[in-house]
Amino acid sequence: MNTLVILMLLLPVLGAVLSGSLRRKLSDVSVVVTSGLSLVIALVLIYAVFPQTLVKLVYRLSWIPGLEKVNLFGYLIDPLGMLLLFVVSVLGFVVMLYGTGYIGEGNKEHPSSEGKQRHNFWMMLFIASMIGIAISPNFLQFYIFWEMTTICSWALISHYRNEESLRAGFKALLMTFGGGVFFALAIVLLYVKTGSFEFSALNSLSPGFRTMIFVFFLIAAWAKSAQVPFFTWLPDAMAAPTTVSMYLHAAAMVKAGVFLIARIVVSSYSLSFGTGLLTAVMAVITMLIGVYFFFFQDDLKRLLAYSTITHLAYVLLGLGLGIMGSKIGMKGGILHIINHSAAKGLLFLAVGAVSYATGTRSIRQLSGLGYKMPLVSASFMVGMFSLVGIPPFSCFWSKYFLLMGVIGLGGGVGILLLIPFVLEIIVAFAWFLRVGQKVFFGEVSPVSAEAKKIPWTIKTALIILIILCLAAPLIGMQLVNQI
Repeated sequence: MNTLVILMLLLPVLGAVLSGSLRRKLSDVSVVVTSGLSLVIALVLIYAVFPQTLVKLVYRLSWIPGLEKVNLFGYLIDPLGMLLLFVVSVLGFVVMLYGTGYIGEGNKEHPSSEGKQRHNFWMMLFIASMIGIAISPNFLQFYIFWEMTTICSWALISHYRNEESLRAGFKALLMTFGGGVFFALAIVLLYVKTGSFEFSALNSLSPGFRTMIFVFFLIAAWAKSAQVPFFTWLPDAMAAPTTVSMYLHAAAMVKAGVFLIARIVVSSYSLSFGTGLLTAVMAVITMLIGVYFFFFQDDLKRLLAYSTITHLAYVLLGLGLGIMGSKIGMKGGILHIINHSAAKGLLFLAVGAVSYATGTRSIRQLSGLGYKMPLVSASFMVGMFSLVGIPPFSCFWSKYFLLMGVIGLGGGVGILLLIPFVLEIIVAFAWFLRVGQKVFFGEVSPVSAEAKKIPWTIKTALIILIILCLAAPLIGMQLVNQI
């Protein structure tokens, strides 16, 4: 088992090294093969361990006083970690397959293959970092991989090296690293007080100190997951290639923040009602602010970015409900991690296919694309129906559990959370329906009429995610029910 875990983590690293040293076609082959093998190992581990938990600590920092007898580094494979491991492994393979066709001279929006090996290198390192987060057994190891994702995201957002992308990359680095400072401060204080980096160490703190440490972790999560007041870096990060936007900003990096809070909530039975209320209230505030910005977006990717902000708030709402005593609400929040990843990943890749074929992401310039690009149109519609919660697609199920959790909470707090939550659901449904109709139906616009064919790798990636939008809640519920 140790060998499989090590291979799962190191194969993407090997892919990164090979991709940076081989020519373009061989670089593409290396990243698809290594990410695919890592996915296979991840699925084997999930199948072998589920529904049990496997934890092993194998390495210690013997030269640091106080830590010489404590094993700090290893792996934890439990149902919660399996959920994120499945997401980052499957979508990691899909996005690397997609990227082989997307980045190149055939892309009408960015007709260049310059820097493709560099893109592959950082993407594979990012996949390895997210796998590391999913299997981290304690806060210290979690933090190390957390900061690795920060560095990788900076390089990837800045990929095109123009002024817009460089500014966006630097802004993302500053805001997410700022959140990381609170993470570091929290684990240092936790170790000073408890002598442990374990996730459950919060239970050993006094109530007041526990609340303070949790708020520090929450600030780190808000920055990583682009929540109010740290949300502005995410829309600007759409200057990155669509492959980056899909993986970092729909499936992986932004999920690291909410996964941190999920890990804490699952491991800590003694968080106060007030911390849950703070988490939930900030989540619904983020939803309202995010959905407000929908109305001003002409760029399809920026629209998806603001939608991502609101849906990450769904996860935090569910976790806040869990702290306040709603198990069904917490299940809905954790389930939304996989459901949203499938839906939003598909939407990002569909929008990337549109920009590849037409050279634009402008809602005003696009219409009638369904006649020219039927598969892409179907992909966007499935992603959209999944995102807004149309049954039987993915996000319907997590939204249903979240609504049950909010309503079950009752009283003034329940009403306070229910009204903005329902408002966001209604507005998002109406706005995405409007955008989908505008872009893919009606008279074919001049830009849409010139749409070119997309490569088979892009088509294959879209089909895989269409299937996942139906399968995600089935897989997710099996895991969530064991948490």
